[in-house]
Amino acid sequence: MKTILLFIAAFFLLYDANGQNPKEIGLESINIRTAESIIYFLSHDVLKGREAGTGENGIAREYIISQLMDMGIKPMEKEGYAQQFEAYRSVGARRYKTTTRTDTVPGYTNKLSLYNILATIEGEKTDEYIIAGAHYDHLGIGKVVDNDSIYNGADDNASGVSAVLQIAKAFALSGEKPKRTLVFAFWDGEEKGQLGSSFFVNHCKYPDKIKAYLNFDMIGRNNDESKPKHVVYLYTEAYPEFGENTRQNIQRYKLILEPEYKAWDKPVTGSDQVPFALKNIPILWYHTDGHPDYHKPGDHIDKINWQKLLNITKAAYLNTWFLANDF
Repeated sequence: MKTILLFIAAFFLLYDANGQNPKEIGLESINIRTAESIIYFLSHDVLKGREAGTGENGIAREYIISQLMDMGIKPMEKEGYAQQFEAYRSVGARRYKTTTRTDTVPGYTNKLSLYNILATIEGEKTDEYIIAGAHYDHLGIGKVVDNDSIYNGADDNASGVSAVLQIAKAFALSGEKPKRTLVFAFWDGEEKGQLGSSFFVNHCKYPDKIKAYLNFDMIGRNNDESKPKHVVYLYTEAYPEFGENTRQNIQRYKLILEPEYKAWDKPVTGSDQVPFALKNIPILWYHTDGHPDYHKPGDHIDKINWQKLLNITKAAYLNTWFLANDF
């Protein structure tokens, strides 16, 4: 009798009244309509391409913060969601460098005030972290191509932002406290040299406590229109369980994806996973490859493959659950 009672108690801890476990409650919350609304706003002409350091980029930032507030997800720092830092470019230099607000930097020709957005769901282990991140800036207004000068960045990287926001909401709706603390990060200044993610990592007081970083950058397009299910899945080579977990999830949940699995010793090119990889932090990154509209004004919302974006977001949520609770 005691064994039966323990089994019944365990059942009700794992499942809600409808027979769903918390992980699947979160999974079912991920949908195309939410992705459409996020990408529509962030890639609209009114935001003029969201270039780092501009007022339009600031509007994008406040929009993301408002979404996190509506989900009830708390800021990571007591000062609020925004982590402010400065970026400058000295005379003759091609690239920006980052610094804190209080540092004095002589001889710069360009200086920008930039803001990462950091939110968290505290886990049972408050000293172990899983970070999911995407950059929210793009290129702004530039060279005219086909009578268009606004570089909207629907795929690059409103698509990634939509995934991180939906994953955050899925965890909040699951109703279950994760074992590890989750951080949801939205980086500024990626297009100017991974400035936001570099600042975060270089000023982080606990890099050895970050157990994994998931990166989302360009996950909504087709590189080859004859392969609409194609996605590249990159992960740190020393962790083959990352690949195996993804294969199992795709099969179990019937996700319509055909990943190209790429195990990489130290993935230090391409996007915001670079600063983490340089600190030997394990990474995972979904990417749908380049396309003809990469860094061009034609990166519009009407070219997004919504079904693929949906399934990538679901697969990544399941990866995040594994990392937070089972890895």
